[in-house]
Amino acid sequence: MTRASLDKQPHEVASMFDRTARRYDLMNDLMSLGQDRFWRKATAAAVDAGPGELVLDLGAGTGTSTEAFTALGARAIASDFSLGMLRTGVERLGGSGLSGGGVNGLTFVAGDALRLPFADDSFDAVTISFAIRNVNDTEQALREMLRVTKPGGRLVVCEFSRPVVKSFDFVYSRYLVSMIPVMARMVSSNPDSYEYLAESIKAWPGQAEFARVIQRAGWRKVAWRNLSLGIVALHRACKPAS
Repeated sequence: MTRASLDKQPHEVASMFDRTARRYDLMNDLMSLGQDRFWRKATAAAVDAGPGELVLDLGAGTGTSTEAFTALGARAIASDFSLGMLRTGVERLGGSGLSGGGVNGLTFVAGDALRLPFADDSFDAVTISFAIRNVNDTEQALREMLRVTKPGGRLVVCEFSRPVVKSFDFVYSRYLVSMIPVMARMVSSNPDSYEYLAESIKAWPGQAEFARVIQRAGWRKVAWRNLSLGIVALHRACKPAS
């Protein structure tokens, strides 16, 4: 993928992230001006997973976001369809290979969001951060998340969204188009992927529209909270109890 494509073919997206994995966490930190740490904490607080609960962190990449759930005492699975990302995460935590075993209380599992390799009603909570816009069929992915969540369980989606202040929205759009590619060429192991990143953010629906997609997939009590003036939105929902 030499230039960003919004076709989101699974093999192309997986390959893109495989090539990006080596400096992915560093680039996220730089690109967000350190805000990604605040977003991870807010997501963990929204999931509110405690001891004895099992959390699925989908599109987890290197597992950086997943560690926030194990820190709260829950068990967590980091799942992604990029083996390069998962291997980088295992190595970062001092493990080797990708056997599916736990590393520092965190288990890495390869999986496709459209065909999750988990049984029905398995998880107390399912969360996905900055990855659902990379999925080929958003609504199908949300239905799969619903399937593997226990009745009464919860969903938290952290994703880029629409700034709520119009003047800031203009500045932010220029930043996406101009500054992110420049930083990527300086730092990233795969600069072309950040053209895709910028375009996919601009093409992603706003807060209310995405909430309707979540509801159509079968989730209930859908709500959202804006972070960083709406650059990011936390969407929350729950699976019907019956």
